[in-house]
Amino acid sequence: VQLQASGGGLVQAGGSLRLSCSASGSTISLNAIGWYRQAPGKQRELVAAIDNGGTTKYTDSVKDRFTISRDNAKNTVYLQLNSLKPEDTAVYYCWAIKLTNNYWGQGTQVTVSS
Repeated sequence: VQLQASGGGLVQAGGSLRLSCSASGSTISLNAIGWYRQAPGKQRELVAAIDNGGTTKYTDSVKDRFTISRDNAKNTVYLQLNSLKPEDTAVYYCWAIKLTNNYWGQGTQVTVSS
């Protein structure tokens, strides 16, 4: 499985971005797909994920601000980031799991200025 992430950028606090992650194969075959992020000096953390049944999971700090969705026809998962805060600044990584295998895309930088 190859994952291609895009959509990062620089935005002011309160702004929005949409990240996209395209998978090389069918997203239906994946157990789950989502996004991690890593800020400088911090551990990588799970931001949001969606499983093959459509169940979503978010870390508490992004609930009600970020929305994950998937388009199985396009083998793509999206992360809509709204009401961005400076503390959301990080490299965001697309991630997927199939059985016990984890797959990672390249990171995309999200920078939120105050």
